[in-house]
Amino acid sequence: MARTTDSKSGFTPEERAAMKEHAAELRAAKRRDGKKELEAQACLDKIAEMPHADRVIAERIHALVTANAPGLEAKTWYGMPAYARDGQVICFFQPASKFKARYGTFGFNDGALLDDGAVWATSFAVTELTDADQALLGELIRRAVAES
Repeated sequence: MARTTDSKSGFTPEERAAMKEHAAELRAAKRRDGKKELEAQACLDKIAEMPHADRVIAERIHALVTANAPGLEAKTWYGMPAYARDGQVICFFQPASKFKARYGTFGFNDGALLDDGAVWATSFAVTELTDADQALLGELIRRAVAES
């Protein structure tokens, strides 16, 4: 798929929209003043807005994260469902529709404790979630938040 960028900024229209969403999220977070339940509801609202295929996966990932890492706080991040510890996003779901991609991705940021040697995966393409896939992601989520 060709990537069409704005010649001035170097970003696609979808990337620019995500950055605007993030700025709005930051402003909203200041107004909420740390009200976790409002952040969590914003995450659920974002999932509900997704096209069916993305929504089904996002709902399952949300359930996986809340079951395997109940200490993480649900929020939105660049307009995507994300899960944070002490304000730092640990993992997130990027729906395929967000950037007109072939598949969605479930990713981990560097706060996730997944280090394994010198090279390890930090995101996974997701087109569906079988029981085995859910077991794998559940284990990664638990490792991501384990105390070192």
